[in-house]
Amino acid sequence: MEKEAELGEKEFEQMVRALPSDAVKELLSHGVCTRCIFRLFGLQGPVYASPPSLSSLFDATQQDCLCTLCLGILQFTYSNVQNDNLPLLIADMVKRQAYQFDTFSLEVSIPPIIIDDVNFLCSYMKTKYGSQPWFQENLHSGCISTKDALKFSLIYPLQNLLECKSNMGPFRIRLTYTHTKGNDKSSDCAAETCKRRKIGMSLCEPSIVGERSFSSTLENDSSDCCKFLLEKANEPCHFTYSCYRTPFYFGGRYLKYSRNVSQTRWIIDDERMGEASVEEIIGGNILQACQGDSFKFHAAGREDIDVRMLGPGRPFLVEVQNGRHIPSELFVKDIEKTINKMENKLVRVKNLKLVGSDGWNLMREGEAEKQKQYAALVWISRPLKDEDIQCVSSLKDLKVLQRTPIRVLHRRSPLEREKIIHWMKTETIAGSSQYFLLHLCTQAGTYIKEFVHGDLGRTHPSIGSILGCRAEILQLDVTDIKMECFLT
Repeated sequence: MEKEAELGEKEFEQMVRALPSDAVKELLSHGVCTRCIFRLFGLQGPVYASPPSLSSLFDATQQDCLCTLCLGILQFTYSNVQNDNLPLLIADMVKRQAYQFDTFSLEVSIPPIIIDDVNFLCSYMKTKYGSQPWFQENLHSGCISTKDALKFSLIYPLQNLLECKSNMGPFRIRLTYTHTKGNDKSSDCAAETCKRRKIGMSLCEPSIVGERSFSSTLENDSSDCCKFLLEKANEPCHFTYSCYRTPFYFGGRYLKYSRNVSQTRWIIDDERMGEASVEEIIGGNILQACQGDSFKFHAAGREDIDVRMLGPGRPFLVEVQNGRHIPSELFVKDIEKTINKMENKLVRVKNLKLVGSDGWNLMREGEAEKQKQYAALVWISRPLKDEDIQCVSSLKDLKVLQRTPIRVLHRRSPLEREKIIHWMKTETIAGSSQYFLLHLCTQAGTYIKEFVHGDLGRTHPSIGSILGCRAEILQLDVTDIKMECFLT
């Protein structure tokens, strides 16, 4: 490995020495830093982490100042951070956050003025050196962006400090650079860029007017032209850095045994409705175990606070934001056991597992066409007869028109919806002739309570209209949701 490293250094030194000395000396004289010169000529690799001195290699004078091209970004010089060892600073921050990760990637945001200055410099360099062979081979086609050069500078030392490889994965290190310079210039450049795009010109290719002005200026004094293009930088960029993990998802099914638990946290006039919520019980336990910042709870539909969710349960997803703990299969099972062993027994979880972002597809797959089964405790104003039982059970794929229920009209659009009741059957209750259990399978989105009592005629037909009497629903349970996801 050491021999390979030595060979790489020798090869790179040869590449550096092969750079056009006149162009390198001019860039150095105008305050362009070593890393920016490397990237302008398309050099790549770990040399950015510890660049050699170009002034000694080319016997040139290099100004000891802020780089006029990257504004100090590639010199690790910032207005608000005083630290020469940027990789160590970032690594210490990552370790303090106590993330678990096996790879990392860098995200970089830089001020637009830096991109504008590079475009100006490319135009100038083409005007002066465009006829030379090295320009077409290197500067014109192989220029590396400031972002990529910064990544070359940081990735190799960070891999050693964090003891893992850099790769596009869920753990990200974000570096953000801002600068107050060039608001007017950026606006002018944006307008010029828009103009050039309209007439089909390249950003690195000056307009005819610009090219003439460059040429005429060069005839008089090329140094003045470069100073015009690259103003001396006095203020470095403002630098902020952070790290985060992209969201990961838990999928499963939940059962709700209480008639006083809402699906999501429900607050009205600063007063909680219900004793708890499914969202808080499941999501709160998952968030705590994953040491995340926040979570989002998503479910395939919802039941009212006074409706139990039984049977196989309702599919759900929990999206964990910025989790620091990497969940393993055993870890996920421990979360499920913790939720299911809670003393109040309000909610239970089944088949909890870690899923990818494709969990959304599993949730949505067939959601519009899914069927739901219910069990409702119904009271009618007269005794239930045998012919009533036969009448109800004989109805198949019954079409029902439902206007938006009165109870939700304040938050839902006033629409009329056609829904299908696929089948129904009744179950008598011993010792009671006016109470019975109604089992039914319906299309998703059917308002069951309104189908029983009719909602003052807004749902038709209804159990009340079918039986020709008043009907009221006393209790309701969801007993099955016909979806394939998270069944095992």
